[in-house]
Amino acid sequence: MSQWIGIAAACCTTLSFVPQVIQILKSRDTAGISVAMYTIFTTGVFFWVVYGFVIWDLPVLLANSVTLILTLSVLMLTITQRLRTRNVRKTTARQRTE
Repeated sequence: MSQWIGIAAACCTTLSFVPQVIQILKSRDTAGISVAMYTIFTTGVFFWVVYGFVIWDLPVLLANSVTLILTLSVLMLTITQRLRTRNVRKTTARQRTE
């Protein structure tokens, strides 16, 4: 029974990141995303993956592996979008001064 509770909890927490990834992919809007928070969280999830591997706990390992992929997706989409926005602003500012 406890295994099923762990699996249900892992599914809920892991799947909670899917709407965020979809929203970013659709809107390309990452203004409300905290890079610091996602960096810290992603690092923590990475350690959960390592921990799940060390103790060989399949629910911990699988759930956190999927969560790691999703949080890395949010983090990378946010960083790349902000870098693009920054580059566009620099280019626009440069063109105005020319």
